[in-house]
Amino acid sequence: MTHAIVVEEAGGPEVLKWKSVDVAGAGAGELVVRHTAIGLNYLDTYFRSGLYPAPNGYPLIIGNEAAGVVEEVGEGVKGFAVGDRVAYAAPIGAYTERRVMPAATALKLPDSVSDETAAAMMLQGMTVRYLLKETYKVTTETTLLFHAAAGGVGLIAGQWAKAIGATIIGTVSNEEKAELARANGYTHVINYKTENFVERVKEITGGEGVDVVYDSVGKTTYPGSLQCLKPLGLFASFGQSSGPIEGFNLAHLAQNGSLYATRPTLFTYIRTRPLLEANAADLFEVVGSGKVKISIGQTFALKDAAEAHRALEGRATTGSTVLVPEQ
Repeated sequence: MTHAIVVEEAGGPEVLKWKSVDVAGAGAGELVVRHTAIGLNYLDTYFRSGLYPAPNGYPLIIGNEAAGVVEEVGEGVKGFAVGDRVAYAAPIGAYTERRVMPAATALKLPDSVSDETAAAMMLQGMTVRYLLKETYKVTTETTLLFHAAAGGVGLIAGQWAKAIGATIIGTVSNEEKAELARANGYTHVINYKTENFVERVKEITGGEGVDVVYDSVGKTTYPGSLQCLKPLGLFASFGQSSGPIEGFNLAHLAQNGSLYATRPTLFTYIRTRPLLEANAADLFEVVGSGKVKISIGQTFALKDAAEAHRALEGRATTGSTVLVPEQ
């Protein structure tokens, strides 16, 4: 019998229920995967709360990334065999011990990457890859601001941007997280609880501002993020952990220096198999080489997903969080 975390209605962490579910065999183009580790992301809370609609209604199994072992290969699938270690960052449905999924979104794991590391990095790591290499092409000449520097995405971004040679400014909520950010590549760290991050960014950059702001916080960092940018800078809003931005006005871009703004999503950047493979190959290389180390700050049993969500939304986590099915 397979168990999963099932959401039957939108709400708080209490709607995450541990239930038995049926798992069909692999159809054409599909794999059956037994999960060994599952990643926790803010995206999961958006689907749980109803901020993002359930793709096919309720009941819903949330979660977008995991690692595991192939148990069954469907008709027409090439490149995979029973026993292969795989990981993925889509589609939704990861909070389960076993699942059926499209082979087109699965990636074979290299020996250099463990299952728990893969589960902790697929969505977050591929997000960092597109942010630094495509949304804005970061170079040694770039000065950037990354909010939530001690989170899972933030810690990967700090290391990766340092490997590129950029100047990296990060924001955090306490001194413990500040130390963590510094240890993961950030050139400058701002505690937004005790400092005005806009004023500090201007001070650090000699009044010039940064080339790009990566903002997954949303409501509480807007419009400050715009005020940190140099003229013609880019505001990349890729999340909203504090709530959605209210009152966005195109005139704000003009008033702050003819700025650019984008709301990117990973799933656009990996929308085809070649794009997915190119992104993942870069991620596997940078992690396998040791340039980027994935920080797993905490681990929960899958059946305790509600507790994990409370910790995440209460900002009580650092780095990545992994949910582990009972084996």
